[in-house]
Amino acid sequence: MGQYVPTGKFGRLFPSLQPLTPPPEALEALGAAMKGPPPPEDPSGDNEDVPAGFTYLGQFIDHDITFDTTPIQEVLVDPLALHNFRTPALDLDCLYGRGPADQPFLYQLPPNDALFVIGRTSAKAGGGDPNVKPSLDFDLPRGPQGLAVIGDPRNDENLIVAQLHLAFMRFHNKVVEGLQAGTIKPPSAVRRSLFEEARQLVIWHYQWIVLNDFLKRLVDKDVLEEVLEKGRSFYVPEGDAFIPVEFSAAAYRLGHSMVREGYDYNEVFTFKPGTRRKTTATLGLLFRFSGRSGTDVPIPSDWIIDWRRFFQFPNDGVTAGLSRKLDPFLSPTLSEIPDHGVKPGLNLPIANLKRGRSLGLPSGQNVARRMRIKPLSPEDIAKGPDGQVAAKHNLHLETPLWYYILKEAEQRGNSKRLGPVGSRILSEVFVGLLECDASSFLASNPQWTPTLPSSKPGHFTMTDLLRFAGDLSPINDAKNLVTP
Repeated sequence: MGQYVPTGKFGRLFPSLQPLTPPPEALEALGAAMKGPPPPEDPSGDNEDVPAGFTYLGQFIDHDITFDTTPIQEVLVDPLALHNFRTPALDLDCLYGRGPADQPFLYQLPPNDALFVIGRTSAKAGGGDPNVKPSLDFDLPRGPQGLAVIGDPRNDENLIVAQLHLAFMRFHNKVVEGLQAGTIKPPSAVRRSLFEEARQLVIWHYQWIVLNDFLKRLVDKDVLEEVLEKGRSFYVPEGDAFIPVEFSAAAYRLGHSMVREGYDYNEVFTFKPGTRRKTTATLGLLFRFSGRSGTDVPIPSDWIIDWRRFFQFPNDGVTAGLSRKLDPFLSPTLSEIPDHGVKPGLNLPIANLKRGRSLGLPSGQNVARRMRIKPLSPEDIAKGPDGQVAAKHNLHLETPLWYYILKEAEQRGNSKRLGPVGSRILSEVFVGLLECDASSFLASNPQWTPTLPSSKPGHFTMTDLLRFAGDLSPINDAKNLVTP
């Protein structure tokens, strides 16, 4: 039974399990061993089942349901004392903020206040391909300091998640236009404001994507189906929904393993050969072209994303890039995240391990036993160079939960999806967040199926969302190029 907490808090799935508190130096050694090989990336490390865009959709979803501002500490922290500055619901408050009445600066002026304000790219030509016209409407709206004026500033941390946030804004605006034109039917017979009708349609289609496109790629499908059909066993809030720390600080940090060192971003910024190629879209550059982590904003027009290279668009002539496999190895850049010279950079694997310790997370083996799942053996944990370091510090016997879940994905999910423990945590929490939200489609209308245009009637994917929003590859559109 989950631990009850008020709305806006974190809590525990397994409050009776003993915290695992290994020496910090053991975690530092294990985190250092989780650094992946340097570029170029070996194609054998790609996950052919998960296109690269889902890495950043996962980050966008995380920003929708959690926002914890507490620093990493060496001492134990009570999750009940942590405040979640996000509603624990898949309600896109990271996109909508508090709506046009309370945050009118996110929206256009009346009578168009159901529409988001869209930002424009730099008025200066890009350094990669100056033939792409400047001042195109493909950036986040920004204030005088270059920071994005959006519902959650964290979605301006890197360029891919920023462009994804922008895609959701454009998707909403297209839904508004469709409702106004009568080409889209309102979500219910009860008449509401244009904004609220569009918002419900966008949120329900987003929730469908999370459950049926995103989650089904990352977890064991049998586990997810069991949770949907037979109910939840571990995430069972006695009152309002909350975010379990076993989810936020361990299982859902699977996305860190999926990050690439560089991306086939568009025809200009790619590792693939071509006449327009300038350089690879490295992680360093993707952080640089964002208001929160860099200074090169508004972005130059040649940095507008090509979505065909991040999600699968059959018959479009472009092959989507892939995420990296789910295993204990992270991109080298994530072990040396720069902080612009203000203070030493962040080693993400070590930070994650210490975060789990400070929150008193139980070992992966204890969680598995509590779920009546056969734990990984000490020999399983000790496999590989990372496992050898874990064994050296006796972490193969009782293993930090985040590392255990990645090791389980490697050993039991063939590095393509999570193993049984990770799959169960993600499935129960995501289904639970939907079922605990009276306004979600799963709670209020479980027989509902998507109504917007899609490649498969009654279904809806990120590919469908992006195609509906339009402008999949703006830098290849003749109207956005300088005429010779």
